[in-house]
Amino acid sequence: MKTIAIVSAKGGVGKTTVAANLGLALRLAGQPTLVVDFDPQNALRFHLGADRQTGISGLARASLTGAPWRDISVQGDSGVHLLPFGQINEDDRIALEQQMNQDKHWLARHLEALALPDDTLVILDTPPGPSAYLRQALACADLAIIVTLPDAASYATLPLIESLITQYCEGRPGFLGHAYIVNQVDRSRPLAKDAVQVIRNALGNRVIGAVHLDPTVGEALAFGKTVIEHAPHSQARTDLAACTHWVIQQLRTAGGSRA
Repeated sequence: MKTIAIVSAKGGVGKTTVAANLGLALRLAGQPTLVVDFDPQNALRFHLGADRQTGISGLARASLTGAPWRDISVQGDSGVHLLPFGQINEDDRIALEQQMNQDKHWLARHLEALALPDDTLVILDTPPGPSAYLRQALACADLAIIVTLPDAASYATLPLIESLITQYCEGRPGFLGHAYIVNQVDRSRPLAKDAVQVIRNALGNRVIGAVHLDPTVGEALAFGKTVIEHAPHSQARTDLAACTHWVIQQLRTAGGSRA
């Protein structure tokens, strides 16, 4: 089993969209994949057509009651298997985060208990910014993908996310590295093009792709689908496919993928 954490330093960057599309693209490439919604917003289900099957139940409630996570797995309309976060109240959220704060291997233990086949790839969607969820995800991730935007505010957060990667990932046995996806790039705006170039200059080959701003992405969510399903010939789909190809190559190099 290999684990990819999809992370961001701030909200509104399309991180969950990337996680959903990456999960489906990898499944379509023949990679056994499980997508885990590790974000209290509980929104990943909407992207994968699983909202009718999930509500209150999810990994948060299962963790608090001691129920196995494997019992709450669902398969969305997209065919992707999902572990939803579920809905919890504020007191339960605090109790859940206390569990994480008391055990730095909390998430790793829960994923191991799933007893997934060795060639399974787990995609973790995490909340934006520093949190107990992000610490847990980075502590067990084999690969981290950071989603950012081509603007000054996002560029300013790069030192924060780099420091978190250094603290929780670098030097850990088995960690394959981290990479960036620049999302919602509007090539018609010179400022956006300049921002992409600045980010590429700063990060070099760690930038694995730029996903164009594409109205079909929002349309896809309105239909409860990924853009891969909704608009297979769109620019965003092409961009995301290139990012997926990079991930597959990394896993092949590490011997963790059959795709």
